[in-house]
Amino acid sequence: MANAAQPSLSPEAAKEAINTGLKTDYRKSMAKDLSELLAATYRLTIKSHIYHWNVVGPIFKPIHELTEEHYNELFGASDIIAERIRALGHLAPVSFSMTKSFAPIESDVDQASAHDMVADLISEHEQTVRDARKAATKAGDNDDVVTEDVLTARLTFHEKALWMLRAVIAS
Repeated sequence: MANAAQPSLSPEAAKEAINTGLKTDYRKSMAKDLSELLAATYRLTIKSHIYHWNVVGPIFKPIHELTEEHYNELFGASDIIAERIRALGHLAPVSFSMTKSFAPIESDVDQASAHDMVADLISEHEQTVRDARKAATKAGDNDDVVTEDVLTARLTFHEKALWMLRAVIAS
């Protein structure tokens, strides 16, 4: 029975033409960009959760609480991003091989101190901001106001997260 479902899992969700005013090539390209943002969102969710569990030291409580807020927000955002990929006519990642970039490798979360953990999260958020900003510009250039709006919301979250993370470790 599982094999019967497999043919439906092609890169495009449907074979019929989608006529929403967005070009096919653009939708495919944006679905790829959003899939990369989805992977980055999951990596940040996992890292934030790992650091939430393992942070120690004098700034334990603010980092513990902030990372909890962040991983909850990030997890919710993953659904919004995946649903936008679907609305563009493509599938969100559907197999483990497609999602292998979601999890950080062990050495990525082997931070020695609370400060190192926060610095790592800052680096991840900054990269996500750069990538989301590029995708938002592309969405705007292609009159895709819905994707642009989704990406604006993501940028708003990540830039606020950066401000808060920097404030926690400011000297």
